[in-house]
Amino acid sequence: MSDGDRSPTLRLRRLGREMRRLRDAAGMTIQQAADELEWSTSKISRLENGLTRRPDVHVIRVLCAAYGAEDEELVHGLVTLAREARHPAWWTVYKDVFRGPYVGLEAEAASISSYQLGLIPGLLQTPDYARAITRAASVRDSAEVERRVAARMERQRILEKDDPTRLWAVIDEAALLRTVHQPQVHERQLRRLIDTSPLSHVKLQVLPMSAGPHAGLAGQFVILDFPDPTDRSIVYLETPADGLYLEETGELDRFRLMFRHLSDSALSADASIAYLSNLVDRLEG
Repeated sequence: MSDGDRSPTLRLRRLGREMRRLRDAAGMTIQQAADELEWSTSKISRLENGLTRRPDVHVIRVLCAAYGAEDEELVHGLVTLAREARHPAWWTVYKDVFRGPYVGLEAEAASISSYQLGLIPGLLQTPDYARAITRAASVRDSAEVERRVAARMERQRILEKDDPTRLWAVIDEAALLRTVHQPQVHERQLRRLIDTSPLSHVKLQVLPMSAGPHAGLAGQFVILDFPDPTDRSIVYLETPADGLYLEETGELDRFRLMFRHLSDSALSADASIAYLSNLVDRLEG
């Protein structure tokens, strides 16, 4: 993985988690640490919450000393993590497009479990489909539309790298039947989904309307799992403002169970590809 593909977002979260662990082990509150160092509480709080965009190596060393962390290997590891978190990632050039930390987390996920209710998952969208739904979201400036489409296509590189991210997508039938006012765009998008069939790292299932009421009617969600076991899995719920990030064990268990129920109610992977092929045939007819 190149430096541009590494996620400073994930490293910032990991660094913050380790610094909070050291503070807790020292029996100190944020206020006590801030008082001892004559810093603001927000300086320490932002670091622990992964919000310090360019962590200062000197700050890490000072905090480690204040918390009594004498293990040189541990301190060196945290300093290295802070340095890595300062490296810009490819998506920094699209900071006007991506809101919040989601793209940085997605970039380093080992596996993604996605349930989509109304739209095709972004990682499987064609440029024309992405362009149509971007315009439908009231984006009228052509340059901005193209910039958003380019950013979305760049995200899809995680499915094409040497060790690709595993994607398991359950898509509600409603999203597949919803046209974008251009039959050829709709057809090409469906073919894009069919083309995932030979890919061992992509599993696609269609949740038919005949399944009736189900657990996913409340809305779409994504579960991100990471290769490093120290990085906690995350449930992402998209909202108009930004999104919600859930990582408590109980919340993760609830959404994993919900995803399992949705998968059980959906067509099998082979039946889903057959459904999509039949749908394309009907469109062509």
